[in-house]
Amino acid sequence: MAFPVAMGAMCQCMFGAAPCVLAVNSQQQTVSGAMPLATISDTLMPTFGTCVSTLNPAVASVLSSTGVLVPQPCTPLITGTWLPGSTTVLIGGKPALNQTSKLMCAYGSISITNPMVTTVQVP
Repeated sequence: MAFPVAMGAMCQCMFGAAPCVLAVNSQQQTVSGAMPLATISDTLMPTFGTCVSTLNPAVASVLSSTGVLVPQPCTPLITGTWLPGSTTVLIGGKPALNQTSKLMCAYGSISITNPMVTTVQVP
């Protein structure tokens, strides 16, 4: 069992310099503490500040030309939905997002560091 995730949850990329706040845009009807709960479809990530992943073309370019790993602006390139999501709890027909789910960017993995809900749990 894990905590469900609500709007305002904090996310972190393994290669990003700063956390990012999760926006919930998949639905607005199911709430916890007046905040909409997230589904696996809530994948809009604005930025994690700077990125040091060598899979990021901007980072790779600077590294190849200077030989030095220099952080570059983060522009997440999301490759799918959060996985695995809840196996039994659906919100608007989509699996609920829980704190153990991961979101893949083409350059690394994003995780939830603060789900904003700690009073109930979902499988």
